[in-house]
Amino acid sequence: QVQLVESGGGLVQAGGSLTLSCAASGGSISSYAMGWFRQAPGKERDIVAAISRSGTNTRYTDSVKGRFTISRDYAKNTVYLQMNNLKPEDTAVYSCAAVHINIGAYSTTPFRTDDYNYWGQGTQVTVSS
Repeated sequence: QVQLVESGGGLVQAGGSLTLSCAASGGSISSYAMGWFRQAPGKERDIVAAISRSGTNTRYTDSVKGRFTISRDYAKNTVYLQMNNLKPEDTAVYSCAAVHINIGAYSTTPFRTDDYNYWGQGTQVTVSS
């Protein structure tokens, strides 16, 4: 059973940067695709970025393209979300998620909430204007 724990959230001014980490335990996530999601108050949880099992493919929602970067470190069993040029509308609780991917689909980047079945508790990101 994979457990995911996010860290790195906080309060930052608009234009600033943060790097979120998602550390996995209970097993290796090397055979998992990983995603970062966010949920703002009163809104549904939306995907932000995804990275394939292979690490070679990434995908981003339009609003963060060019500003956010998802990456993974297999040795550390950790996934990251580098967030630059943050905007007040990026304020949300950010969660990471995982889904096991068979070797034949190693390059896929699942992009729906329902695609994922392991979730972390989330970390708050607040961007002040």
